Amino acid sequence: MNIIELKKINKFFGQKSNRVHVLKDIELSVEKGDFVAIIGQSGSGKSTLMNIIGCLDVPTSGSYKINGVEVGKMEKDQLAELRCRTFGFIFQRYNLLTSLKADENAALPAIYSGLNAADRQKRAVELLNKLGLANKLNNKPSELSGGQQQRVSIARALMNGGEIILADEPTGALDSKSGEMVMEIIKDLHKQGHTIILVTHDKSIAAQASRIIEIKDGQIVADTRKSSEIYELKDKVENIQRSRIDAIKYSFLESLRMSIHAILANKMRSLLTMLGIIIGIASVVSVVALGNASQAKIMEQISSMGTNTIDIMPGTGFGDMRSGKVKTLKVRDSDYLAQQGFIVSSSPSVSASGTLVFENYSLTAQLTGVGDAFFEVKGKDIAQGRTFTEEEVSRIASVVVVDDNTRKEIFSDVPDPVGKIIMFNKKPLRVIGITEPENNTGPRADSMHLWTPYTTAMYKINGSNDINSITVRVSDAVNSQVAEESIENILTALHGKKDFFMINSDSIKQTIENTTNTMKLLIASIAVISLIVGGIGVMNIMLVSVTERTKEIGIRMAIGAKQRDILQQFLIEAVLICIAGGFMGVTLSMLIGLGFNTFSTNFGMDFSTTSIVLALVCSTSIGIIFGYMPAKNASNLNPIDALASE
Repeated sequence: MNIIELKKINKFFGQKSNRVHVLKDIELSVEKGDFVAIIGQSGSGKSTLMNIIGCLDVPTSGSYKINGVEVGKMEKDQLAELRCRTFGFIFQRYNLLTSLKADENAALPAIYSGLNAADRQKRAVELLNKLGLANKLNNKPSELSGGQQQRVSIARALMNGGEIILADEPTGALDSKSGEMVMEIIKDLHKQGHTIILVTHDKSIAAQASRIIEIKDGQIVADTRKSSEIYELKDKVENIQRSRIDAIKYSFLESLRMSIHAILANKMRSLLTMLGIIIGIASVVSVVALGNASQAKIMEQISSMGTNTIDIMPGTGFGDMRSGKVKTLKVRDSDYLAQQGFIVSSSPSVSASGTLVFENYSLTAQLTGVGDAFFEVKGKDIAQGRTFTEEEVSRIASVVVVDDNTRKEIFSDVPDPVGKIIMFNKKPLRVIGITEPENNTGPRADSMHLWTPYTTAMYKINGSNDINSITVRVSDAVNSQVAEESIENILTALHGKKDFFMINSDSIKQTIENTTNTMKLLIASIAVISLIVGGIGVMNIMLVSVTERTKEIGIRMAIGAKQRDILQQFLIEAVLICIAGGFMGVTLSMLIGLGFNTFSTNFGMDFSTTSIVLALVCSTSIGIIFGYMPAKNASNLNPIDALASE
C-alpha cells in the first residue's frame, strides 16, 4: 500500500526573469515500510523534493497525497499536525536546540502532540537508552559529539512514532565510524517498520537502501529497486485526545514553561528588554506616590485652617484697602449664626497687638480673642492643660492658651507653664493650656500665637466691642457652597448690605485638590511616555529575538509546532518580561520611597495600592500590545526558510 503519492509535482523559485524550475513533473510513490534513497548532485532538487514530502515546503503545482489524503488542500496548522503525527526528521546538522538537554530535545515533539510531561520524559529516556545515550541525558548539544547529537536527533524523530523518517544527509557531518553507526540505526528502524526516505549524494550510503531514486536537474532519471523487503510498523504511538478546554489549558501551560525557560536561558537579553519597563513603571509609581504625598501634605495644612469652616471678614475682599477700618461685624452676628441649624458652632475673633512680658522676657506678640468652640473648629489639639469654657467667655476671664512656639520662646526654662501669669499690654493673663506643635511649613511656621476669650480681648485688652472676623463650622451633612450662600443672605439681611466677604476652606480644598490632581495627571502622563518608549524597546528587542531565533522557530515548526503555538510562546515571553519588569519597577520605586522617607522628615512618598495595580496592569498590556507583532512575525515564518536561517 502506498503511503506517499506524488503526481506531476513542479516547483519554481524566484519571479519573472529570475524564475527557476527546480522540480519538473515528478512522479513518485512510496510503499509503507519501504527504505528509499534519493540520490543526486548538489542543486539537482533532491532536498527540495524531500522538503515537499515532509510538508516543510509546498509544490507550485501537482498532487501530493499521504495515505490517500491530498496534502495541497491543507492549511498551515493541518500541515503542522501532519508533521507532528507522521514524520520524523533527521537533519544533517542535527538541528538541536542548544539551550535544552538531550532528553528535553528528544521529548520536544511530544509537547506539540499533547503528551503530558511525565510520559514524554519516560519515552525520551527509553529512546535515548536504546540509542546508547543513557549517561548523556542531561548533556546539552555543546557537550555531545556529532554522532551523539545525531542519535539525539533520531530519538526526537521517533518521539511521536515517526511513521515516515526523513533523513537529509544524516551522515554528512559525521566521521566514518559515527556515520556507520547512524546508518545501522536507520537500517534497524526500517526493520521495525518505519518508512525511510533518505537523501544523499553518497552512492555508498544510498546502496544500503531497498530502493534508489536518482534525480538530476529536477527530474527523476532512474528508479532502481534492490530489495523487496517491506516491514510493518511495530512501535505505534497512540494519538493523544484532549477536550477543547483541556487542550487550551495544556497548550498555555506548556508555552508558559517554554517561555520561562527561554527567558532564563537568555538572562542578559531579558534584563535589557525589561530595563525600559522597569524605569517606566518605577517613574509612574514614584510620581504618583510623590503626588499623593504632596496632596496629603497640602490637605493636612488646609485641615489645620479648619475643616468645613467659613471665615467671615469685613470689607469687600482681600484687595479692599479699607477692610481694616470696617467695623461692621458684631458679636450678635456670630450669636445669630450659631442659632442656625446648618451651623455647628460660630466663634467671633478679635485681634490685638501688644507687648508680651514674662519674668525677664519682653517681646511683641499677637493675641487673638476667640470663642470657646474655636479650637474644635480649627482642629487644634491641646498638649497640656485645657481650653477656656463658655462660662469663662461669658465672665470675661483673664485666661490664655498659647502655642508651642510661645512655650519654647518664653517658657523654655519652665517645666510646666500651665498656671503661670503673663502680661499682655500690662493686663495679666493666666496660662491654662498649650497647643500641640504645628507641622506646617511656611512664613508663619515660627510665629507665636496666643488665644484668649473674645470678651477678654474686646473689653480688657482693646476696650472696644468690635470684632475682626467670625469663624463658623458648617455641619458635615450640608454642602459648604449652599451654607456660604445662606450665610451671605442672613448677614446681608442683618446689615442691610453686603459689607463682608467669606473664605471657604472647603472651596480652597477643592481647588487645591483639582490643581494637584491635574499636576499628578500631567506628570504621570510624562512618565507614561517612558513606559511607551519601554514598550517600543520591548518590541524591538523581541523582533531582534525572533530574527536571532529563526532557526529555533524552524525546528519547532518542523517537529509539529502550529502557528498558534509559536505565537503563544513568543507572546507569553513578552508578557512575562513586562510583568517581571513591572514587579521590578514597583520594587525599585519602593526602594526609592524607602530611601526618600528615611532622609525626609517632614515629607514622605505615599504609595497607593491602586497605582501599583494599575502599573502592573499597564506593564502586562504593554507586553501584549508590543509583543504581539514580533510573536505574529515568528508564527508566520515559513518552516523551510526558518530552518535554512543561520
